[in-house]
Amino acid sequence: MILQIAAIVLSYLLGSISFSVLLAKALRGIDIRQHGSGNAGATNTLRILGKGPAILVLLLDVLKGIAAVWIGIWFSNGSDWIPALSGIAAIAGHNWPLYFRFRGGKGIATAIGVLVTLALIPALCAGVFAILSIVLTRYVSLGSLIFVALTPLFILVLPGYSMSIFWGSLIICLFAFWRHRTNIAKLAKGQENKLGSKSPGGGKRVV
Repeated sequence: MILQIAAIVLSYLLGSISFSVLLAKALRGIDIRQHGSGNAGATNTLRILGKGPAILVLLLDVLKGIAAVWIGIWFSNGSDWIPALSGIAAIAGHNWPLYFRFRGGKGIATAIGVLVTLALIPALCAGVFAILSIVLTRYVSLGSLIFVALTPLFILVLPGYSMSIFWGSLIICLFAFWRHRTNIAKLAKGQENKLGSKSPGGGKRVV
């Protein structure tokens, strides 16, 4: 039990490493949370720092999720719940990072890493719909929400996945919808920023 709790705590600490904040500080000497959307994630990194840093942040955030699930697997003692909880802890760390005054991102890239590792085929199926949505609408937030919403459904209908993984994926989905609540409101009003659009006000923070 101690090792399983340690795995969850370690996963949270790993998730708390905010690569977008670190990279923006290293490259520009700025706090990325004070620019663009104010979000510490890959999409805002793209807006503020460009494609290269954004791709790097995306990959590193995905790797956080993958690593967290594997930490859970190594210390799970056969329980499906520990990998799922470790993944959720990493997402929580990304969203509310210990090292950065609990002001983080929205956790989608880390959620991708977690869900792909927990349930590869369901996550890939959901990913197809999410990518199509982003290509057609250029709304990254909409594609993100489609991904986290469809993955639990595919886990439920496809054979071979435990209910603990389903419930874990559902918790991840609820996390994502909560963190995207302002985006959902903007989508409903037709005011959401599209992929590739620049923030108004010369790159200053837009809430």
